[in-house]
Amino acid sequence: AAGFHKIAPTAITAWHDELDLAPGKIRVKRGGGTAGHNGLRDMQRAMATADFARVRLGIGHPGDKARVTGHVLGNFAKDETWLTPLLDSLADAAPLLAEGREADFMTRVALLTQEA
Repeated sequence: AAGFHKIAPTAITAWHDELDLAPGKIRVKRGGGTAGHNGLRDMQRAMATADFARVRLGIGHPGDKARVTGHVLGNFAKDETWLTPLLDSLADAAPLLAEGREADFMTRVALLTQEA
């Protein structure tokens, strides 16, 4: 789709779940590998590059490898109170990310989630 619409990979930001980050933690990076993430692998294959930004959203690891698929594809539990404030903070700070101000984005999200 990016090629059809003539969108450069450097103008794309992928938002994805991350098992290796604690629930509610985020990281921003540009480029890199897929770490086994099927969505990132598909994006890299379709664009023929890894040069796009990623916002990694921590969901934590369930502990047992056999439970990973259900954890990743399942719904969040109702008692996971960190989710709504994080999503609100991400939405509020997203314009900073769109402007290429990754550090300001991270700072804004951190401040907003501390206030929640």
